[in-house]
Amino acid sequence: MLKFLKNWTLPVAMLMGTLVYFLFARVSLLSPLKPAVWGIVSFLTPFLIFSQLLLTFCKVEPSALKPTVWHWWLLLFQLISCLFTAGILVYVPMSDVYREVFEGAMVCLICPTATAAAVITGKLGGNAGSLTTYTLLSNILAAVIVPLVFPVVEVHAEVSFLTACSRILIKVFPLLLCPFIVACLLRTFLPAVRAYLANFSNLAFYLWGIALAIVSGQTVRSLVNSEATGYVKLLIALAGLVTCCVQFYFGKRIGGHYRERISGGQALGQKNTVLAIWMAYTYLNPLSSVGPGSYVLWQNTINSYQLWKKRKRDSREMPLPKSNA
Repeated sequence: MLKFLKNWTLPVAMLMGTLVYFLFARVSLLSPLKPAVWGIVSFLTPFLIFSQLLLTFCKVEPSALKPTVWHWWLLLFQLISCLFTAGILVYVPMSDVYREVFEGAMVCLICPTATAAAVITGKLGGNAGSLTTYTLLSNILAAVIVPLVFPVVEVHAEVSFLTACSRILIKVFPLLLCPFIVACLLRTFLPAVRAYLANFSNLAFYLWGIALAIVSGQTVRSLVNSEATGYVKLLIALAGLVTCCVQFYFGKRIGGHYRERISGGQALGQKNTVLAIWMAYTYLNPLSSVGPGSYVLWQNTINSYQLWKKRKRDSREMPLPKSNA
């Protein structure tokens, strides 16, 4: 059963989130529970994201976290692409239809690297340790940029920029950086606790599955309650596809220049989509969460293709058994 869940976590989680949403949305007997359920969900998602990062960083040795030149180039690409998209949203007049498309793309660009990216990188033959370093750096970048950019893009007349910025900062900054700080403190003052948590690093994968189910339900809720046409929703999903392909491409090109083609592609292309959906749903137009929601499908399609190519290449390179004749 565990093997089945691990192999099919993506579709199972997304299906469960969708079914649970429709259960609470359509069954009238459950209506009194809705406020409590939405309250639990709003707390549970950031808690699960925090837990994933904490378990991941507890396993990492600080001495192995050494930034290299290609890390800074990828961070620069993330920053410039996000600011460029935000600039279009701020300075180019457009209808709400296209604003949702660009907001979805912007979230996909600034979102940090997924905690599971190191696992895929290792399977593909890349440098998992270097990838983990970039995961931390991309979390720091997102923690700084998101509170500064999102209030400018999604302006609320009743809330000032500083108020909106501080609200997002209070929620996002601890969520992305505190896991690393807590892991360092545990390593220094409670090494036994840190070692104990490191043994459960694989649990982060299943926590990701639970979080994915929750945000999938939230995305479906946005789709159902939105008055936007299917054409608009398709455009937002295509924005997720474009940003996914662009980031994998440039990640591989930049990483390849420093002989880290695999690590560079995964670092820039494989995103913490649970965090991206949560940020889009919480701080931007909720419909823009369709962008990172579709990104889940696109990045896993690319990863599946890469793993298939790797298995095929390895099978060709395996030496044939010697004949006894």
